[in-house]
Parts: sequence; structure tokens; C-alpha cells
Amino acid sequence: MTALPIEVMGLSRGFGPVQAVDDVSFGVRRGRVTGFLGPNGAGKSTTLRILLGLMRSDSGSTLINGRAYRDLEQPSRTLGAVLDLSSAHPGMTARGHLRTYAALGAVPASRIDEVLDEVGAQEYADRRIGTFSTGMRQRLALATALLGEPEMLVLDEPTNGLDPAGIAWLRSFVRTYAERGGTVLLSSHALGEVQRAIDDVVLIDRGRVARSGPLGDLLATADSLESAFLQATRAGVAA
Repeated sequence: MTALPIEVMGLSRGFGPVQAVDDVSFGVRRGRVTGFLGPNGAGKSTTLRILLGLMRSDSGSTLINGRAYRDLEQPSRTLGAVLDLSSAHPGMTARGHLRTYAALGAVPASRIDEVLDEVGAQEYADRRIGTFSTGMRQRLALATALLGEPEMLVLDEPTNGLDPAGIAWLRSFVRTYAERGGTVLLSSHALGEVQRAIDDVVLIDRGRVARSGPLGDLLATADSLESAFLQATRAGVAA
């Protein structure tokens, strides 16, 4: 059986008395956009950090193409991630930032202008990052993730700081990326902003998966992701 691009299996992680992630399991299918959705503090970022080897779990495991992230031979060519917008040095230009990451990943310098074009950031490529708006930082972070031409993307709250036009652009971008065979795991607390971009849904609340499956199945019993999420979490509380 061929491994799913991304697998999360029985993942748990606590911080003192707080159980941030509690027995979380789900898979992400190739060529699709999976929304990892829930309110702030639900456990989304903790799960993604464990997936990318930035944090240890108390139990469970995560796999990317059947391997732990640390065991990937060419991680930047397998998976691109947008997690922390503050990682770019404010004194550098966007082009300088990308040049550094291209060198670290043994990526040809020709990719720098290509990814700037892909994310629509050419017009401020030579400005210092400290002058950027949150939306501009989002585009730079996505450009950085795309440098290695990865087969999958992990995006943590990528609509934060984007205006309505930017959100529409992001939806179109991830749809096109998936239609070309890429795989996307996209976390968000703004359910309505990503509803038109995703194929599959993992709803998480208080560290546990409330519901998962194709978007159409959830919407068959609810008129929106927000109402589907409320129904799922209320059922969890009642149980």
C-alpha cells in the first residue's frame, strides 16, 4: 500500500496540566487541499510543529511520504512550510532572505525571481523586511517555502494579515498547486475564509479531532464549515 503524503497517528503532547494535543490522527491525500481547522488554541500549531520535527510528542508519530521529517533526504524539495513569520531578519531584503535560504537548500539562484513572481512579491523584493506588512510577510514566507519546488506544502494560518484580495489570491494559488498534483495541509481558525479552497477537512477542538472527511460530506448536513464545526464540537461535549 502506498503511504499517504502526510500521516498523523495517535499524536499527543502536553504542557504541564494542559493537554495541547490528545490522540490526534488523520491523513492528507495527494493532490488535495486539506483544511486543519479549529479555534485558536485548539492544538493546530503544536501538531504542525511536531510534524516538522520542531517539537517532540509525548506519544504517537508523524510521517511524510512514509518517513519522519528528520529522515527525509531532501526536505526542502519534499515539503515547504510556512509557520513563523518572524523568522526573517528585519534588516534583510526579501531577495537577500531568499538568497540565503536558496544557498542553504542547494537551490539554484534562478528560483528566487521565479518564486517572487509566483507569490506576487517582485515589487517589494528589494525592500527591507522590517518595513513589511503582515500580508507581505505572508507572501515572503510562502515564496521561501516554494524555493525547493516541493511536492507538498504545510501552511499555518496563511490568511492572517491578508486583505480580501489577498485571501482570494491565496485560495486560487493553493487550488492550482493541488490541481498540478501538489498536496496542501492548511491550518486556519477563520473557517469561512478557506472553505472554497479545501477538499478535505480535519476539525480540531481542545486538542482532539472533532470530525474529519471530505468537505462535501460535512456540508451535506450543514450550510457552512462554521456550523459543521459547532455541530461536531457540541456532539463531542455531549458524548
